[in-house]
Amino acid sequence: MIYIHIFLAFFIPGVLGYGGGPASIPLVEQEVVQNYEWMDSREFAEVLALGNALPGPIATKMAGFIGYEVGGLGGSVVAVAATVLPSLLLMIFLAGLLYRLKGTQKFETLTTLIRPVIAILLGWIAYEFIFNAYDASGTVHTAFLVAASFLLLMKFKVHPALVIIFGLVYGALLL
Repeated sequence: MIYIHIFLAFFIPGVLGYGGGPASIPLVEQEVVQNYEWMDSREFAEVLALGNALPGPIATKMAGFIGYEVGGLGGSVVAVAATVLPSLLLMIFLAGLLYRLKGTQKFETLTTLIRPVIAILLGWIAYEFIFNAYDASGTVHTAFLVAASFLLLMKFKVHPALVIIFGLVYGALLL
C-alpha cells in the first residue's frame, strides 16, 4: 500500500505542476509534509537544499530521496517513475499526434511558422550572451572569443564541446 501512496504523492504534482520541477515543489511538499506526513517542513527544506546542490532535475532527485526514505529502494524507483511518467505520457501522445499530422498541410504550416520564432529566440540568446560577456570581460576578450569560436567551428570544424572547453580554459586562465 505504501508504494501506491508514494506513486500518488509524486504523480499528482507531476500532472499538476506546470513548468517542471521548480513549479511542482510546493505540490510535492503538500503531499509529503501535509497529506502523508512522511517528514516535517524542516526535513523537506533539507531535502530541497540537497536537491538544489546536486546537478540534474530537482524533481527526480527529491523523488528518489524521499521515496527511498519512505519505501526503500522500491519506493525510490516508484517515486522517480511517478515523477517522470506524466511528461513521458505527454511526449508519447504528442509524438503520435505529430507523426499522424506529418505530411499534412497543417503540419507544414506549423513548422513554417515555428522556424522563424526559433531563429529569433536563438538570436536573442546569442545577443544576450555577447553583451553579458562584453559587460563582464570587456571588448578585447569578447571579440577574441567570438572570433576564435567562429573560426574553430566554421573553418576548422572543431566539435562544439571542444570549443566550449576552450572558452572555459581561456576564461579560467586569463580572466
